[in-house]
Amino acid sequence: MKLLSSTNRYYLLLAALVFAVGSVVFYYSMGWALRVEVDEQLVNHRTATLNLIRRTGQLPTNSLGNELAVTPGPLPTQLRDTTFFDPVEQEQVPYRQLSFAVSSSQGAQWVTLRKSLLETEDMLGVVLAVMLTVLSLLLLSLGVLNRWLAHRIWHPFQLTLEALRHYNLQHQQPLALAAATPIDEFTELNQALTQMSTRLAADYQSLKDFTENAAHEIQTPLAIMQVKLEQLLQTEELPLATSQLIGDLYGATMRLSRLHQALALLTKIENRQFPGAVPLALDKVVENKLHLLQDFVDNKELRVERVVAPGQPPLHMHPALAESMVGNLLQNAIKHNHRGGTLSWILTPDYLAISNTGPALVGEPSRFFERFRKLNATSDSPGLGLSIVQQICRYYGYTVSYSFAAADSLHTLRVQF
Repeated sequence: MKLLSSTNRYYLLLAALVFAVGSVVFYYSMGWALRVEVDEQLVNHRTATLNLIRRTGQLPTNSLGNELAVTPGPLPTQLRDTTFFDPVEQEQVPYRQLSFAVSSSQGAQWVTLRKSLLETEDMLGVVLAVMLTVLSLLLLSLGVLNRWLAHRIWHPFQLTLEALRHYNLQHQQPLALAAATPIDEFTELNQALTQMSTRLAADYQSLKDFTENAAHEIQTPLAIMQVKLEQLLQTEELPLATSQLIGDLYGATMRLSRLHQALALLTKIENRQFPGAVPLALDKVVENKLHLLQDFVDNKELRVERVVAPGQPPLHMHPALAESMVGNLLQNAIKHNHRGGTLSWILTPDYLAISNTGPALVGEPSRFFERFRKLNATSDSPGLGLSIVQQICRYYGYTVSYSFAAADSLHTLRVQF
């Protein structure tokens, strides 16, 4: 929900509450005031009637219809409400009446004065309708004015937001934002974002330089160590114990080299240093990787099953990342398979699924993608393969998930495009 819509919702709720309470209070207050006015008129009319009787000695006539009545019987003297049928309106009309005793030549009589409340109610309805109309127009006008002002006031913020959407840290340039805006808060926001983007660009360049330098400076001595150890292993005069020690050193150096390459790849992915995406035929990538891993497949006597949906569209990825993702998935399926098992892969326009047979795994499936997570503690793998797959999927907005079918002892890693 947009900020303007959220604030307007609270404004409207508050306005509706005040509007409803105010309307009820106004209606009853207006009704009370009009009733008091009618009561005052009846009291004044009583005073005038009494003065008239004192001067003339005669009772007033009933020529006023329901508004005046003279009766011999005693009646309550307080102001009270009553109704009479109006033949013109064809309905019961409310009246306010006041009765009092008088003495005349005819003896003691009771005079009742009445005042119709119909006009009062009509006037109250008209006033209430006018008030509701004016308040509704006021609320509507305020809503339109608020939206127009919000669009005008928030325009600099929208420009800032648009610049943030298109900002690319790989360009190593600070955000190009307006130095001054009509709103002080937006000016401060732009200044803070510009300073932050400047620091981010500098930090990104430093991290990129460190990663590249570390990759080069570490890989070079590792390569030299591997070459020297290979030369030592080829020496015929080496004692058996020395040869075994050198072999262990060579294996450790190889593992360190693979670990360094995996960590460097993860760092580059997290720094988004693979901007170039090209259309790829992912089935060809899988087949090429399987061809390179064919010796490992043959060594375990695995049966490979392949299902590719027809009309497969190309997938836009960086070639190196596509090969790394597929390679790690296949290596995982081969490594954790048993001899004579099945390795199957399915490719559709929506997902790539690679499955392998094997016993059920112990542990939380969501933790299989953690760094340095090994299913077999004795494995010489650095435990970064699935972490690399997950980072590549996040890079392109894909999702990777794990499932296990106990009936077939089938483990499946599925990448949803």
